Amino acid sequence: MKVKADLLLINAEQLVTVKGNSKRPARGLALGDPGIIAGGAVAVKDGLIAAVGSTVRVMEQVEMTAETVLIDARGTVVLPGLIDPHTHLLFAGSREDEFEMKIRGAAYLEILAGGGGIHSTVRATRSAGEGELVGMGQRYLGEMLAAGTTTAEIKSGYGLTLKDELKQLRSIRTLAERQPVELLPTFLGAHVIPEEYRSDPDEYVALVVGEMLPAVARSGLAGCCDVFCEEGVFSIEQSRRILLEAQRYGFKLKLHADEIVSLGGAELAVELGALSADHLVAVSGRGVAALASSETVAVLLPATTFCLMKERYAPARQMIEAGVAVALASDFNPGSCPVNSLPVVMGIACRQLKMTPAEAVVAATINAAHALGCAADRGSLEAGKKADLVIFDAADYRSLPYRFGTNLVKQVIKSGKVVVGG
Repeated sequence: MKVKADLLLINAEQLVTVKGNSKRPARGLALGDPGIIAGGAVAVKDGLIAAVGSTVRVMEQVEMTAETVLIDARGTVVLPGLIDPHTHLLFAGSREDEFEMKIRGAAYLEILAGGGGIHSTVRATRSAGEGELVGMGQRYLGEMLAAGTTTAEIKSGYGLTLKDELKQLRSIRTLAERQPVELLPTFLGAHVIPEEYRSDPDEYVALVVGEMLPAVARSGLAGCCDVFCEEGVFSIEQSRRILLEAQRYGFKLKLHADEIVSLGGAELAVELGALSADHLVAVSGRGVAALASSETVAVLLPATTFCLMKERYAPARQMIEAGVAVALASDFNPGSCPVNSLPVVMGIACRQLKMTPAEAVVAATINAAHALGCAADRGSLEAGKKADLVIFDAADYRSLPYRFGTNLVKQVIKSGKVVVGG
């Protein structure tokens, strides 16, 4: 029996399916296989993909009605909706002044220790109302959607009191209801030691564990818990304490790991079965080996290194050759990375991490979905998954990172509905 399609996309020059990696993240040779179908087609029914294949084959499986939306994608590249598994998108204020400080040579931890950095955004976010946060969030998500992002993780972490962390998380829930990008919230109460606890960091850790975690768990406003494990922020011992307690409350785990100093954050993420270990610029050989033997995804954030004007990037080639599952994310935030375009991130990954365009595409789709625990229903073009697609005005998928800084998005489809490009 033929499917009565709600939407039918045909004749794609390249249909990039990224198929076959929904149960486990892609690694090794699979990371470099984007699963291209020439002259490809996708049929959609009730917001889900009903059929994928060549245009001839898909047309044999579907029936068009007067209501079917037909898209002739001739001459274009079609990808799964891009997935951003690490953002700090919800905040107030801006930090252009620190941009100038970094140009003059100021270091990230130096700015933080002087009361700037995250502390600056915490002060602004605490002062902002939910309406202001939601308004700014809608603007940024609109930019991300226009560049092809259809699913994004958003962390709290700019409140650092129970009241203000819940305010951020409620604002994320409101954002999810008001625009098309699907949002997956993460609780990051352990983003930095607040200025008022600087003399006794362990007291703040006790607050996160004893008050924030149970309250956020009761609220149901976040599915994951993250910690910024770094020298001068949260130690390995403090991070383990917070994450173990989060696990007890049913949170999935993520970890800012080995960004600046090699503390063993990657190993901790693997030990606790975290969905992902993120940053990893300073990851050790032991950390790479641990990640390679685990299901924990290494989420690399090359735009952050680029924006911090550093020469040392995460060792992506070493990781890939060792068999680590690698994903890409923007790390969009007001300080260290004001970049929210995943095609731009892919362009930096190809140039600075020496990832191939195929690896970058897989890392920003199915592996990014694994880093959020949602690969069962998105991240690739396969029957039964969410009909999230991006149509790019290019004939070759390699144009996405090649045309660095140019937005080639022609149309975006979220759950079977055209949300960009009409």
